[in-house]
Amino acid sequence: MNLMYNSTRSNKETVTASQAILKGLADDGGLFVPETIPALDKSIEELSEMSYQEVAYEVMKLYITDFTEEELKNCIEKAYDSKFDIAEIAPLKKADGAYYLELFHGATIAFKDMALSILPHLLTTSAKKNQVKNNILILTATSGDTGKAALAGFADVEGTSIIVFYPKNGVSPIQEKQMITQKGNNTKVVGITGNFDDAQSGVKAMFNNKELAEKMDKAGYQFSSANSINIGRLVPQIVYYVYAYSRLVKNGEIKAGDKINVVVPTGNFGNILAAYYAKNMGLPVNKFVCASNDNKVLFDFFQTGTYDRNREFILTTSPSMDILISSNLERLIYKIAGNDSEKCADLMKALATTGKYDITEDMKAQLEDFAGGYSDEAKTAATIKAVYEKEGYIMDTHTAVAAGVYNAYKENTGDNTPTVIASTASPYKFTRSVMNAIDSKYDSMSDFELVDELSKLSGVKVPNAIEEIRTAPVLHDIVCESEKMQDTVEKIVEKWANK
Repeated sequence: MNLMYNSTRSNKETVTASQAILKGLADDGGLFVPETIPALDKSIEELSEMSYQEVAYEVMKLYITDFTEEELKNCIEKAYDSKFDIAEIAPLKKADGAYYLELFHGATIAFKDMALSILPHLLTTSAKKNQVKNNILILTATSGDTGKAALAGFADVEGTSIIVFYPKNGVSPIQEKQMITQKGNNTKVVGITGNFDDAQSGVKAMFNNKELAEKMDKAGYQFSSANSINIGRLVPQIVYYVYAYSRLVKNGEIKAGDKINVVVPTGNFGNILAAYYAKNMGLPVNKFVCASNDNKVLFDFFQTGTYDRNREFILTTSPSMDILISSNLERLIYKIAGNDSEKCADLMKALATTGKYDITEDMKAQLEDFAGGYSDEAKTAATIKAVYEKEGYIMDTHTAVAAGVYNAYKENTGDNTPTVIASTASPYKFTRSVMNAIDSKYDSMSDFELVDELSKLSGVKVPNAIEEIRTAPVLHDIVCESEKMQDTVEKIVEKWANK
């Protein structure tokens, strides 16, 4: 039986997994969701004896049902290979009373690699299955990490091209250098004079522009997405929560069936939504702790039931979470509305027109598994310093937001359930913020001096992702106003088409 996918905003469009992956966004602007969330069909004991790649197959086969076993295993093998600097792919490190799920051992040292290593293979396989003749043009907005991971994943992949938009002054120096030095004849990086929400809104507008789609088709291109709005991004993220639980069992930290808490530093809501889907598949999760930075729109939502983006946008040291429109929350809203696409569409319309919406008391009651918290800049820096001094373990700013929120949650609730914290990026991506948190004396050093100093302090070798950009030339220098994003895409495509 094929698992089919609907839009969160209308039940009129039903597609296969491969079609949902190809399209990225539904025609009505909604996000694709499975008609039902499948249950795990292997026991935790069985999963605990499997490799990461084997667990990935057991989870993903339940969602991507129109791929053959050979096709899906081929995608998994190509994704989770020597690009990762550790055979385990996503190791757990115990520190300061929690288990840190290190999701940054891939090519671009951020958790986005976990899904974006496999998405190009899922997309090209889906294109063949659906007899797509056009070049697949990936349009992506990034708050820092998705962009580089998508660029690395799609660079020179036949039949694909990629354009990444990022807020010119809203990412770390290392994040920007990683993107603007990206090689590949099919890659373009564009800085916009706006924030991530502007970039994301611009990309969504292009997806919904039928006239533009016709123009692209004439040029031999069709749009798809590498953002977490694409179900092909979300499904691989479910895997590492199942894997983490199975490792805790394998290592004797918990028994099969014991509950865990999951803490996720959250911006666009995709990473924590993947954990929620894992619970719905049967993974024993007690609480999802949604950790926000100063842009605490999600914290306020879980406190009040009102989602309100009408507030100041704050640039923080955890830029991948500097987001006020959390796109993937729409999938949760759809679920707690009883899969009522009309209700979900109304709420999303309210968000687009007024910048806010309120959920019903019935919907609120279904969020009891979620707890929210936020960590301001001072608390985040203090968490990095405290854990380093106590444990010698150095975490990045986003992970520190989660750790700070978890410590407050534990203190307020007395909940000592074994807890997995999603460690979403290497500290090497945010060296200045991390090193300044440990000691302000480091602020006088250059970015790459800080890299070497971090290596000395942590005892962790400088990752290849950092070494390769030390002297890499800048290959992308386009900057545009957010209102000119479509014009910029049309010019880039025209040049590619005329090559």
